[in-house]
Amino acid sequence: MEKQAIYGIVFSKDRKEIVLVQRRDLPVWVLPGGGLDVGETPEEGVIREVEEETGLQVAIVRKIAEYLPVNKMTQRTHFFECCAIGGMLSTNPEAKKVAFFPLENLPSRLAPPFSGWIADALANHKTVLVKPTEGVNYWVLVKLLIQHPFLVVRYFLTKIGIRFNAKH
Repeated sequence: MEKQAIYGIVFSKDRKEIVLVQRRDLPVWVLPGGGLDVGETPEEGVIREVEEETGLQVAIVRKIAEYLPVNKMTQRTHFFECCAIGGMLSTNPEAKKVAFFPLENLPSRLAPPFSGWIADALANHKTVLVKPTEGVNYWVLVKLLIQHPFLVVRYFLTKIGIRFNAKH
Protein backbone atom coordinates (compact mmCIF):
# COMPACT_ATOMS: atom_id res chain seq x y z
CA MET A 1 0.00 0.00 0.00
CA GLU A 2 1.33 3.46 -0.86
CA LYS A 3 2.22 5.81 1.98
CA GLN A 4 -0.41 8.46 2.45
CA ALA A 5 -0.78 11.52 4.66
CA ILE A 6 -3.67 13.42 6.14
CA TYR A 7 -3.92 17.03 7.26
CA GLY A 8 -6.68 19.13 8.73
CA ILE A 9 -7.41 22.80 8.94
CA VAL A 10 -9.38 23.96 11.98
CA PHE A 11 -10.93 27.41 11.73
CA SER A 12 -12.11 29.53 14.62
CA LYS A 13 -15.90 29.93 14.80
CA ASP A 14 -15.70 33.23 12.89
CA ARG A 15 -13.33 31.64 10.27
CA LYS A 16 -10.76 34.42 10.81
CA GLU A 17 -8.15 32.23 12.53
CA ILE A 18 -6.70 28.75 12.09
CA VAL A 19 -4.90 26.34 14.39
CA LEU A 20 -1.21 25.80 13.70
CA VAL A 21 1.32 23.55 15.41
CA GLN A 22 4.98 24.40 15.99
CA ARG A 23 6.95 21.18 15.78
CA ARG A 24 9.49 20.27 18.45
CA ASP A 25 12.02 18.74 16.06
CA LEU A 26 11.98 21.68 13.62
CA PRO A 27 11.05 25.23 14.57
CA VAL A 28 8.44 25.57 11.83
CA TRP A 29 4.67 25.93 11.96
CA VAL A 30 2.44 23.37 10.24
CA LEU A 31 -1.17 22.40 9.90
CA PRO A 32 -1.99 19.41 12.13
CA GLY A 33 -1.58 16.10 10.39
CA GLY A 34 0.73 13.23 9.60
CA GLY A 35 0.86 9.73 8.26
CA LEU A 36 -2.12 7.51 7.69
CA ASP A 37 -1.94 4.35 9.80
CA VAL A 38 -2.41 0.90 8.23
CA GLY A 39 -6.10 0.02 7.99
CA GLU A 40 -7.20 3.56 8.79
CA THR A 41 -9.41 5.63 6.50
CA PRO A 42 -8.32 9.20 5.72
CA GLU A 43 -11.31 10.45 7.73
CA GLU A 44 -10.32 8.41 10.80
CA GLY A 45 -6.70 9.47 10.37
CA VAL A 46 -7.36 13.20 10.28
CA ILE A 47 -9.56 13.06 13.37
CA ARG A 48 -6.83 11.12 15.21
CA GLU A 49 -3.94 13.32 14.04
CA VAL A 50 -5.66 16.63 14.80
CA GLU A 51 -6.50 15.48 18.32
CA GLU A 52 -3.00 14.07 18.92
CA GLU A 53 -1.29 17.24 17.73
CA THR A 54 -3.65 19.94 19.06
CA GLY A 55 -5.70 18.46 21.90
CA LEU A 56 -8.90 19.33 20.03
CA GLN A 57 -11.58 16.77 19.29
CA VAL A 58 -12.89 17.50 15.82
CA ALA A 59 -15.56 16.58 13.32
CA ILE A 60 -14.98 16.70 9.58
CA VAL A 61 -16.76 19.53 7.77
CA ARG A 62 -15.60 18.58 4.27
CA LYS A 63 -12.76 17.13 2.27
CA ILE A 64 -10.97 20.03 0.61
CA ALA A 65 -8.39 18.31 -1.55
CA GLU A 66 -6.36 15.29 -2.43
CA TYR A 67 -2.81 16.28 -3.32
CA LEU A 68 -0.89 13.91 -5.56
CA PRO A 69 2.81 13.12 -5.14
CA VAL A 70 5.18 14.89 -7.53
CA ASN A 71 8.55 13.63 -6.27
CA LYS A 72 10.15 11.47 -3.54
CA MET A 73 9.52 14.22 -0.95
CA THR A 74 5.73 14.09 -1.40
CA GLN A 75 2.98 11.53 -1.00
CA ARG A 76 -0.75 11.28 -1.62
CA THR A 77 -2.24 13.67 0.94
CA HIS A 78 -5.85 14.03 2.00
CA PHE A 79 -6.76 17.50 3.28
CA PHE A 80 -9.88 18.16 5.37
CA GLU A 81 -11.63 21.09 6.98
CA CYS A 82 -12.50 20.21 10.56
CA CYS A 83 -14.40 21.94 13.33
CA ALA A 84 -13.62 21.70 17.02
CA ILE A 85 -16.29 19.84 19.02
CA GLY A 86 -14.38 19.39 22.28
CA GLY A 87 -11.02 19.36 23.99
CA MET A 88 -8.66 22.27 24.38
CA LEU A 89 -5.42 23.35 22.75
CA SER A 90 -2.47 21.53 24.31
CA THR A 91 1.07 20.58 23.44
CA ASN A 92 2.32 17.02 23.09
CA PRO A 93 5.55 15.11 22.40
CA GLU A 94 5.62 16.36 18.78
CA ALA A 95 4.21 19.87 19.26
CA LYS A 96 6.15 22.56 21.08
CA LYS A 97 3.33 25.12 20.66
CA VAL A 98 -0.25 25.02 19.43
CA ALA A 99 -2.17 28.22 18.76
CA PHE A 100 -4.82 29.98 16.72
CA PHE A 101 -3.37 32.48 14.23
CA PRO A 102 -5.25 35.22 12.36
CA LEU A 103 -5.34 34.43 8.65
CA GLU A 104 -3.87 37.86 7.88
CA ASN A 105 -0.95 37.31 10.29
CA LEU A 106 0.36 33.76 9.84
CA PRO A 107 3.84 32.96 11.20
CA SER A 108 6.80 33.57 8.90
CA ARG A 109 8.09 30.03 9.41
CA LEU A 110 5.07 28.32 7.88
CA ALA A 111 6.39 25.19 6.19
CA PRO A 112 5.72 24.64 2.49
CA PRO A 113 3.16 23.80 1.06
CA PHE A 114 0.73 24.99 3.72
CA SER A 115 0.16 28.52 2.39
CA GLY A 116 -1.32 27.05 -0.77
CA TRP A 117 -3.41 24.57 1.16
CA ILE A 118 -4.82 27.33 3.34
CA ALA A 119 -5.73 29.25 0.17
CA ASP A 120 -7.45 26.11 -1.18
CA ALA A 121 -9.47 25.84 2.03
CA LEU A 122 -10.51 29.49 1.87
CA ALA A 123 -11.58 29.18 -1.79
CA ASN A 124 -14.51 26.92 -0.79
CA HIS A 125 -14.56 24.92 -4.03
CA LYS A 126 -17.78 23.00 -4.63
CA THR A 127 -15.91 19.78 -5.34
CA VAL A 128 -12.84 18.10 -3.86
CA LEU A 129 -9.69 19.39 -5.54
CA VAL A 130 -7.41 16.73 -6.99
CA LYS A 131 -4.09 18.21 -7.99
CA PRO A 132 -0.33 17.76 -7.74
CA THR A 133 1.37 18.88 -4.54
CA GLU A 134 2.78 22.37 -5.03
CA GLY A 135 5.59 24.08 -3.16
CA VAL A 136 7.55 20.93 -2.32
CA ASN A 137 10.22 20.37 -4.92
CA TYR A 138 13.98 20.11 -5.21
CA TRP A 139 14.40 23.79 -6.13
CA VAL A 140 12.55 24.84 -2.96
CA LEU A 141 14.75 22.44 -0.99
CA VAL A 142 17.94 23.97 -2.44
CA LYS A 143 16.64 27.48 -1.73
CA LEU A 144 15.80 26.51 1.85
CA LEU A 145 19.20 24.83 2.24
CA ILE A 146 20.90 28.10 1.27
CA GLN A 147 18.63 30.24 3.47
CA HIS A 148 18.30 27.88 6.45
CA PRO A 149 20.97 25.15 6.28
CA PHE A 150 20.55 24.14 9.92
CA LEU A 151 16.81 23.60 9.54
CA VAL A 152 17.19 21.51 6.39
CA VAL A 153 19.84 19.30 7.99
CA ARG A 154 17.57 18.84 11.03
CA TYR A 155 14.69 17.95 8.71
CA PHE A 156 16.70 15.21 7.00
CA LEU A 157 17.96 13.87 10.32
CA THR A 158 14.35 13.57 11.55
CA LYS A 159 13.50 11.65 8.37
CA ILE A 160 16.09 9.00 9.30
CA GLY A 161 14.87 8.84 12.89
CA ILE A 162 17.11 11.29 14.74
CA ARG A 163 14.83 13.61 16.72
CA PHE A 164 15.60 16.92 18.38
CA ASN A 165 13.85 18.38 21.40
CA ALA A 166 11.32 15.54 21.43
CA LYS A 167 9.57 14.67 24.67
CA HIS A 168 9.23 10.92 25.06
